[in-house]
Amino acid sequence: MRRLTFLAGAALLIAASPPGRSPEQVAEAALRAAPVWDGHNDVPEQIRERRKDMIADFDFRDTSASTDPANQRLAMHTDLTRLRRGHVGAQFWSVWVSALLPEPQAVQATLEQIDVIKRLIARYPADMQLATSSAEIARAMHSGKIASLIGMEGGHSIGASLGVLRQMYALGARYMTITHFKNTAWADSATDAPAHNGLTDFGRDVVREMQRLGMLVDLSHVSEKTMLDALDVAKAPVMFSHSGARAINGHSRNVPDSVLDRVKTNGGIVMVVTLPSYVSEEARNWSARLAAEKARLDAIHTGNPGAAMAGMVTWTMANPPPRATVAQVADHIDHIVKRIGVDHVGIGGDFDGMASVTQGMEDVSKYPALFAELARRGYSQADLEKIASGNMLRVLRGAEAYAAAHRGDPPIESATAF
Repeated sequence: MRRLTFLAGAALLIAASPPGRSPEQVAEAALRAAPVWDGHNDVPEQIRERRKDMIADFDFRDTSASTDPANQRLAMHTDLTRLRRGHVGAQFWSVWVSALLPEPQAVQATLEQIDVIKRLIARYPADMQLATSSAEIARAMHSGKIASLIGMEGGHSIGASLGVLRQMYALGARYMTITHFKNTAWADSATDAPAHNGLTDFGRDVVREMQRLGMLVDLSHVSEKTMLDALDVAKAPVMFSHSGARAINGHSRNVPDSVLDRVKTNGGIVMVVTLPSYVSEEARNWSARLAAEKARLDAIHTGNPGAAMAGMVTWTMANPPPRATVAQVADHIDHIVKRIGVDHVGIGGDFDGMASVTQGMEDVSKYPALFAELARRGYSQADLEKIASGNMLRVLRGAEAYAAAHRGDPPIESATAF
């Protein structure tokens, strides 16, 4: 009798329990509780290149028709409507300028990029709010606005001057990527021939001064040796604003396991990118074959660029590029989580900074698809909330705590990098 009574009670409990949630429902609940904090978006670059920084008649509520055929530009990946659909609650806007610019011009261009993103934020006060601290981010997200932060992409943006670095921080920049695709005079890039064996002494001072200020040190785009040198110096958490795992895709822009281990010790974060050639090993290899074929055709058709171009069209039609997938983006997250834990991973899409996109993640509205994929793989709602924004919030708070503890330290005075 007691066994029958127990079984009957258990059946009642099961009947009263809510049914299991689908992966999409788990993802939706996670993103409502903790909206996405994306590490890298290049809208300011698009405004400069498409509109010469003029936004008086620019409608950021809908950019889906913002094509630029004359310059072979497709529609933008980002607007307010799609940010809302993608549950984006905080965004680092990249104030990238070309590393090919002479550094004095790069400094000016960076200031202009900061100006245009601030003007854009000010035009949409019901939807966007400039944020320069973790407290401001929390308030913006609580009020339903997109917390908008500024990140500088490339150390050329400070013209080898710690004074300029400090002024960029005063203007609101809250991270700086140490290099872009080229070396600076004080740091090696992942995609340039090594010149300094990592960081120079001045480069180490840049990292120290950034952390004294509370500016996040971003190690996307830098060489493996630069990553390790920066981690040797760093006393506060660092970030990778838009990178993948090199164990999944061997591109030099991705993070090797030896560095992932150091990121865990440091308390930092790797924000996983969606750019196809960093996501998919097949896409990376295709890009290498494309470059090799272009070099071959240019050599064969020296002085006849039309024939070389026609050859490239024929080759591309016969060898269409493979598509990166949402599952492959999730593979990078899986690897980082298995290697160093769920507390050290986030999302850094690189939208509006890519010529091609991952299938299923074509724009900023598609983040729920990635989180549903992760839920299908067994990630809990609590895990997804950490990946969406909780981990990045912890990292920024760590940088702020270090800066607060060193508020009395004098600014570093250093000779230039040259």
